[in-house]
Amino acid sequence: MNLSQVTYIWIDGTSPTQTLRSKVKIVANNKKELTAADLPQWSFDGSSTYQATGHDSDLILQPVCLVRDPILDENNYLALCEVLNPDGTPHESNKRAHLVKVMEQGGKAQDPWIGFEQEYTLFNGTQPLGWPDRGYPAPQGPFYCGVGADEVFGRELVEQHAQACLDAGIMLYGLNAEVMPGQWEFQIGYRGVDSESADPVTVSDHLWLARWLLYRLGEEFGISAKLHPKPVKGDWNGAGKHTNFSTRAMRDPKTGMQAIDAAIKALELRHKEHIAVYGHELELRLTGKHETAHMNQFIAGVGNRGASVRIPRPVANQGYGYLEDRRPGANANPYEVAAMLVETICNNQPAKKEVA
Repeated sequence: MNLSQVTYIWIDGTSPTQTLRSKVKIVANNKKELTAADLPQWSFDGSSTYQATGHDSDLILQPVCLVRDPILDENNYLALCEVLNPDGTPHESNKRAHLVKVMEQGGKAQDPWIGFEQEYTLFNGTQPLGWPDRGYPAPQGPFYCGVGADEVFGRELVEQHAQACLDAGIMLYGLNAEVMPGQWEFQIGYRGVDSESADPVTVSDHLWLARWLLYRLGEEFGISAKLHPKPVKGDWNGAGKHTNFSTRAMRDPKTGMQAIDAAIKALELRHKEHIAVYGHELELRLTGKHETAHMNQFIAGVGNRGASVRIPRPVANQGYGYLEDRRPGANANPYEVAAMLVETICNNQPAKKEVA
């Protein structure tokens, strides 16, 4: 009989931006490999996570996605959990349950794939990592995908995070230093492995687990990773979560561009509804500057990084592939972003009528 440390990870009720919580359960098992279905439910104090009141605070953790714990030894696990009410129904803060429902209502039939480009900014205390104590670093320009101690800050943490994601089995497919010093990006999604699924639920699960690992490893360096969409005011790039999305029809050479064009038209009709769930204080980032379109406009274009939705140049050249939604902020909940894209593109959800 083995004893495993299983870290139960869940998304709390903090508003306006939910954050992660976790606690460890010792689980006895006699299997070589545990699955989420093997794990018991576990309760927690919802009154301490903005999810319940003190007089009725017990909520339930239901493991739904299990990976190896890359920080401890191979017999230990990370379990991403949904939050349930005592009667077993999804808690109102449980955005994953809504995405699962949207997929069941028709999304699955179009075989959607999703990928997230998660930007974040490393902070040492209240200052972005690598910035001088007073004033500002050199203007942005040399930092994007840069190399050298005067241009790149936090690489040791970033590389440990990447290896941890790979060791856990998380679908990491890339990383790079970003435009602002101290800012980085990692990508989660399709990477051509036959045994992996790039469906919206799985990829969103993996992004939450990758976020948890980034925060957890940051503890060992005394560095905090922040997801604010505009971490530094002024002439600096914000932080986004560009989202790559496709359906079977968009990936088909016979129907690709026709399906992509139809998807973009549908996204334009529901622009305001997408913006509403694409991250708190998104207006600070979507200004029309720094590689963004203004949040009150919808712009689409081939190879245009100042658009709301970009068709990558290689996709336009070959006539099929995917689109990139450049609107989500770094702090957006991937379950909500994915659900909106599936509703709009796959489930033909109409735009809400304006109330006079």
